[in-house]
Amino acid sequence: MTMDINCSPLGFLISLFFIVTFLAPQVRSRAFYVFGDSLVDNGNNDYLVTTARADNYPYGIDYPTRRPTGRFSNGLNIPDIISEAIGMPSTLPYLSPQLTGENLLVGANFASAGIGILNDTGIQFKLYELGARRVLVTGTGAMGCAPAELAQHSRNGECYGALQTAAALFNPRLVDLIASVNAEIGQDVFVAANAYQMNMDYLSNPEQFVGLGQAGLRFNDIMAPAMVDLENSISNVKF
Repeated sequence: MTMDINCSPLGFLISLFFIVTFLAPQVRSRAFYVFGDSLVDNGNNDYLVTTARADNYPYGIDYPTRRPTGRFSNGLNIPDIISEAIGMPSTLPYLSPQLTGENLLVGANFASAGIGILNDTGIQFKLYELGARRVLVTGTGAMGCAPAELAQHSRNGECYGALQTAAALFNPRLVDLIASVNAEIGQDVFVAANAYQMNMDYLSNPEQFVGLGQAGLRFNDIMAPAMVDLENSISNVKF
């Protein structure tokens, strides 16, 4: 199965990440895997030869250690917050030498800043065949509002329309694709999360998010609906 994102010539730049929970039959323990780009990278690029790095100031200034961690964030990122919510330690980068022994049972983070999506990478949706039973899929966020785009195209702080249009075209098609895959499987394994609306809520009402956690996110308002769906549906998983 392939993912068609020809709705925009900029489609290959679309940001997308996957939060994957693997469950063994009749066992309550879970492993948590992350796939995506800089939005969820927690240090893999520190081990790669790349200019896309988050190993210097000001990254990490609000992290408990007050030091860069490889996360493209001032502190925690979304996978960290989800790990906290489900009572698990944060996943380690898959390239980390610490990812051995019992750490492997927690899961791993495969995200890498700068990664892209092409039409032939729809293989992510074969995760079910590998044992994934709950996959949180976020569409692209407000790409036209990214600082780099604002610097190049914005005069008065407005978001870049072409990329905003690309996101508006892509996200509904992703939701339709997820629904189609779930129908084929016969259960709601893949769960869509509206990252675009999350971003726009933050940009439209930034004062609501001030002083609300190291990651600057209101977890209960932003991610809780998707997490509640994940948690409530675990008991209905079929093997």
